[in-house]
Amino acid sequence: MVKHLPPVVKHLLTLRNPEAWPSPPSQRLNRVFATTLNEAGQRGAENGWLVLSASIRPSSVGHLYRFITRTDPGLPETRRSFTDAVNRAATMREAALKSVIFVGVPRTILSLTGLKDALEDDVYAALRKDSIREASVDNIEATIQRGMGLWKSIYEPHAVKLYNKLGALHPDFIKFIIQAYGTILSPLPRGDLEQGNLTRALGSVVGIATLRAEERVGPQLTSHVFGLLKARYESNLNEEDRFLSSDEGTEWVIRKVDEIIDAVTADEEKIPGKAKL
Repeated sequence: MVKHLPPVVKHLLTLRNPEAWPSPPSQRLNRVFATTLNEAGQRGAENGWLVLSASIRPSSVGHLYRFITRTDPGLPETRRSFTDAVNRAATMREAALKSVIFVGVPRTILSLTGLKDALEDDVYAALRKDSIREASVDNIEATIQRGMGLWKSIYEPHAVKLYNKLGALHPDFIKFIIQAYGTILSPLPRGDLEQGNLTRALGSVVGIATLRAEERVGPQLTSHVFGLLKARYESNLNEEDRFLSSDEGTEWVIRKVDEIIDAVTADEEKIPGKAKL
């Protein structure tokens, strides 16, 4: 069994920026979070704001939780409400999980770890521990159906064309995407009964925030902007989702994502040998 890395290999792994980005200065994060949250409150879009803010960079997720649950982010004793903290944590955790569809497992691990490290013990204890997404012969057909439904909702009138195009790249690729859409990206079937469940519109907000922060994925970003706009056709929209999926709301989402990205990444250009995540 290999127990240690060869010295040369160990040295190679220190090159090309292997460390995660450090958390930005808390004062800067507090300013941009306060400003954008205030705007969200004026529009009744606090959930949309929390989801997009949680989906931008793993390095800011822990501070975001402290900011949104405390009157003073640096003082645990200023937590506003246990129930509110649990609900916020569940929403952020679900947003981070959905980001795996767009930016992959490594970043999602960093985001979920950053959140867990920031949670108080009682809040973590109150979060769901049992998986409700495990595939089985009893639920796989429903999962695929849910995935295809979301696929069509986002990509029509080009859903069939895009399905065939991606399937031509690799026969298993599109099947994986549909199953991932059904398992992770689509809203959970029990709606508000599931802790932290995100609506169809909020799932698109995750896509926009992660892809905008990722950069150089313009076609995919455009697809999920259309996805948010098309969320207006979902049945039983709440008022927040009605705003987020409107032309004005979608523009607002992109602008707030950009504001937070600028604040979170302001110091990254100063780091020598910067490489994109």
